[in-house]
Amino acid sequence: MTDANTRPLRDAFGYLCPLDTRWSDNDLYGHVNNVTYYSYFDSTINRYLIEQGGLDIHQGDVIAYVVSSGCEYFEAAAYPESLAVGMRVDKLGNSSVRYGLAVFGAEGAAKALGHVVHVFVNRESGRPVPIPEPLRKALEKLA
Repeated sequence: MTDANTRPLRDAFGYLCPLDTRWSDNDLYGHVNNVTYYSYFDSTINRYLIEQGGLDIHQGDVIAYVVSSGCEYFEAAAYPESLAVGMRVDKLGNSSVRYGLAVFGAEGAAKALGHVVHVFVNRESGRPVPIPEPLRKALEKLA
């Protein structure tokens, strides 16, 4: 596990998405359930791709599949807590991208650090395609 001195800070991420926890995010232990962090990551990524890259999740010819993900947890979050999810691009390929993501509370270093790999595919065939130029430009801003 990473110690508090090596946990990333907000300035390591080019995009920050505010997020309010919901009552349903907590589990029986009284903190945000581990799997919920993946939902936070997915929502942050897609919000950025839609708003900054013009991704059309309903009608577009190109969509993105998650092919890999992981998360390290450092400190619990719990409802009611306002969070922010930081996002950066760790690797940008021809048809894939690896995002670095972190969950932050009101202060301090990341509560969790994760990654997600997207492969962009043709909606009809499900086959990989080059990342469309508007999306690539948006992703390059975070690389």
